[in-house]
Amino acid sequence: MTLNRKQRFLASIISGTALFLAFPHTGSLTPLIFLGFIPLLVIEEHIHKSGLPSRNLLIHSFVAFLIFNIGTSWWIWNADPGGAIFAFLFNTVVMTAVFQAFHFTRKHIGSKQGYLSFPFYWIGFEYLHNHWEFAHPWLTLGNTFSIRTSWIQWYEYTGVSGGTLWVLTMNLLCFLLLMNWKQKKAIKGTSIVLAIFLITPLIVSFICSATYGSMINKNKEYIHAVIVQPNIDPYNEKFEESTFFNQNQKILKLAGTKVEKNTDLILAPETAISGTFLESRLKSLFIYPMYRDSLKKWNTNLLIGASTMVFFNKKNSNASRTLENGNIIEYYNTSLLMGSNQEPSFIHKSKLVPGVEQIPYAHYIPFLETLAIENGGIVGSLGIEDSVKIMQIAKGKIAPIVCYESVFSEFVAAQTNIGAQLLCVITNDGWWGDTPGYKQHFSFARLRAIENRRWLIRSANTGKSGVIDPTGKVIEETKWWEEKALATTVELLNTKTIYATLGDYLGRSSAFLSVFIFIFAISKKIKPNHRKNDKRSTK
Repeated sequence: MTLNRKQRFLASIISGTALFLAFPHTGSLTPLIFLGFIPLLVIEEHIHKSGLPSRNLLIHSFVAFLIFNIGTSWWIWNADPGGAIFAFLFNTVVMTAVFQAFHFTRKHIGSKQGYLSFPFYWIGFEYLHNHWEFAHPWLTLGNTFSIRTSWIQWYEYTGVSGGTLWVLTMNLLCFLLLMNWKQKKAIKGTSIVLAIFLITPLIVSFICSATYGSMINKNKEYIHAVIVQPNIDPYNEKFEESTFFNQNQKILKLAGTKVEKNTDLILAPETAISGTFLESRLKSLFIYPMYRDSLKKWNTNLLIGASTMVFFNKKNSNASRTLENGNIIEYYNTSLLMGSNQEPSFIHKSKLVPGVEQIPYAHYIPFLETLAIENGGIVGSLGIEDSVKIMQIAKGKIAPIVCYESVFSEFVAAQTNIGAQLLCVITNDGWWGDTPGYKQHFSFARLRAIENRRWLIRSANTGKSGVIDPTGKVIEETKWWEEKALATTVELLNTKTIYATLGDYLGRSSAFLSVFIFIFAISKKIKPNHRKNDKRSTK
């Protein structure tokens, strides 16, 4: 297929547009995800066959992925324009580099091997993009199905990477069908394979959904929970000292409208206790008696977000800061569990938002700390936990998942693997306003429920809060910018899924193999040069 320059740019635009229109709540035209890469693959085929310089593909893939990033994530602008521009450009560059690696591989080791390498490169990239300080798994291709959970019940075996593999395989098969449309035998064979890859996951999903009940405990144990959505403006109210007491009073008042004698847990949003305090001095905090007395009266537990800090005798991590008086301190975004019959416990958020809660690699480039975005009065990197942790209440074990952590599939799976029986998400989400951002964040939580076959309860400051069952079905949810409390009963589950046990094995193996594939492609590029040099030396 021959394309001129204008046609190539048009194909780039079509590719990026299809990808973002397929994404949840920026189009939600999910089937388009199976076609979104085809125009880019057509461009790559043209550049490969015509012998044009590879930089041409670089330009076209950059255009496509920039449209994809802006189209799906434009709402970041509402929180921070500078951060949004950086996120758009950085993620576009990384995605472009991955596609270029595929083109390089195809160019030097052959078309068949090159096409086979594409899924490894992309899934490997998504895995690595989950495991460095620039982590941004929001646009993982498998997230596209978070609003079509009936299609992907098999995520309990593969996790979200399985969805990405499905997307890439379908795109490649559809592309090959397009390229071979004149060859009847090739069309017939490719069509059969394409139908198998399209239908089989849907059938498996149906079977998984139908047999899900076998995973439920024989001796059922339930938690009666109250989910609070206080609806506090994060820009003009949440972090103001003058409204601090009223905010916390509001949370307890809302909870009180739904608390009953059998309530086991109250769930309140991220940083609901917004005035940063020393963890060792929690009980001297002026609002503590209010919480203590309410929890004692109701005989229940409260999982709530808080901004906390801890003093150290020596530097604890790269997030440690030395104050003017010589004290060393770290700040945290914290899950705080308080109960009527137990001592308060703290778990610090481990997956931080780049640029807001963490300045990537600032320990290597210290001046980057000066570019930090203020986060509730704290500027610079927050501290994190040194390992995955969960919390214990009388009825069972719960996983505190703070905001961005709910997008990291392997992190939540690790919590389940160490015993979490219920997933508890606390978040803010008010920074972005009434945009696709908070809707996407809520829908991604449905994937965590499927991957781990756990009930999930979610408290979001301004919405959406809700209850999600182990099949990803939304049982109840609040509206945006709604002051409300929900009462729910959810089951504690113990059975571990394949994904919770093994983690992101598809991502790990793809990242590992893609490195070797790329090294092999480089060696193939270098070898001809060696031969040429050998011939010259013999003359």
